[in-house]
Amino acid sequence: MTTERSVLLVDDEVDALEAYRQALRRERYRIDAFADPREALARVGGTSYDAAVIDLRMPHVSGMELLQAIHSADPDVAVVLVTGFATVDSAVTAMKEGACDYLSKPFTPDDLRLGLRRALARHDLVRENRDLRERLGATREGPVIVGASEKLEELRRLVARVAPTDCTVLIYGETGTGKELVARDIHARSGRAEHAFISVDCAAIPSELLESELFGHERGAFTGAIRRRKGAFELASGGTLFLDEIGNTSPDVQAKLLRALQEREVQPVGGERKIAVDVRVVAATNRDLRAAVRKGGFREDLYYRLAVLPVVLPPLRERPDDIPLLVQHFLTKYADRLNRRIDTVTPDAMRALTSYAWPGNIRELESCIQRAMTLADDGTLTPEAFRHLAEESRDVARATAARAAHAGLPPLGQVEQDYIMEVLQATRWNRREASRILGISTVTLWRRIGTRGDDSRDKRPLSS
Repeated sequence: MTTERSVLLVDDEVDALEAYRQALRRERYRIDAFADPREALARVGGTSYDAAVIDLRMPHVSGMELLQAIHSADPDVAVVLVTGFATVDSAVTAMKEGACDYLSKPFTPDDLRLGLRRALARHDLVRENRDLRERLGATREGPVIVGASEKLEELRRLVARVAPTDCTVLIYGETGTGKELVARDIHARSGRAEHAFISVDCAAIPSELLESELFGHERGAFTGAIRRRKGAFELASGGTLFLDEIGNTSPDVQAKLLRALQEREVQPVGGERKIAVDVRVVAATNRDLRAAVRKGGFREDLYYRLAVLPVVLPPLRERPDDIPLLVQHFLTKYADRLNRRIDTVTPDAMRALTSYAWPGNIRELESCIQRAMTLADDGTLTPEAFRHLAEESRDVARATAARAAHAGLPPLGQVEQDYIMEVLQATRWNRREASRILGISTVTLWRRIGTRGDDSRDKRPLSS
């Protein structure tokens, strides 16, 4: 140990406090010891400590109150709480409040020394991790959005225009299309990149808890609120707040979100004062919010506040040309994690991947590649690794055809093929012009024509 390590000792029992000092006398700490917690409370605001050992039950100022004051001044201080009234509840509460260790009286000098060493090790680890994150943050260029298709290039150009502004962004996209990845890219390219990016999944948090998660709460606001807690708006102040699945919020939360966006301030649950926040909101949804507005399921005024800059993410089935690049990306990403090196994906295997509809989009593709890598016998992925995709496609096709037949409607594939043939005939079989009108690549157009099962391609040669 070095003399630079500073430790705060607080215990209203003078004999106990002296015992602590004796136990630590050979550790070469710089020690400040107080038998009156009020004196310690006055000291913590102006003195920096690496660790603290605090009695839980003291007159005038409790150990829990002192812990909160210490962490308000410096969240990195590692605190060890000690008490002669050990209970499971007090231990749990202490850990929730940020204590890194908990000792029950009586304990030996070795117990104290070991507990303090663990606390200081934790303090060092927290500092090192934060320094590492700051160094990485200073050199990173933002998240990697993989793909080279025209749809993805359009998305990149739109993000590049949107990011430097400070307007609210609403991202539309099916589940698994990478909405949070795009939100992080917008943040990384913005003037707020040096500040926090806070993500809240509105669909994963019960509505009765979401308000507290977003706006925070005061101590005693409800059962279990043992201390003041900052909400996502306050934590993201200066940076970006990402609200995923915003369409799942309740009317009450929607009303408070609207007020927060309009007034740029929030009111914690159970609090009387309002807190000013400087936040850029990026929201995302897989629902049609305009339809929800028409049906009364989403506030119209909030929708227009959110949809200042709408960004639409294409589903993976609309950009099959990106699938080989995504596959290679995931093979590289999981090579070390799974201890699997895949050198080859056979052409037939890649065709199986590019012909599948991917209802779960990129997230489903990622899981599929992880599964295939885990089960691979050697460094090659063959069609056998993706046989289940064909079976799932057939099941979906049967179910779709059955529903369509029951309703007296033609299958979707037939409608698509008929429309493609109409466009080809209207463009005098100009493949490039037909691809532009259809919004698909010429390779995809050729593949779609090939699925008709007739001699359509031979009826007239396609021009470029």
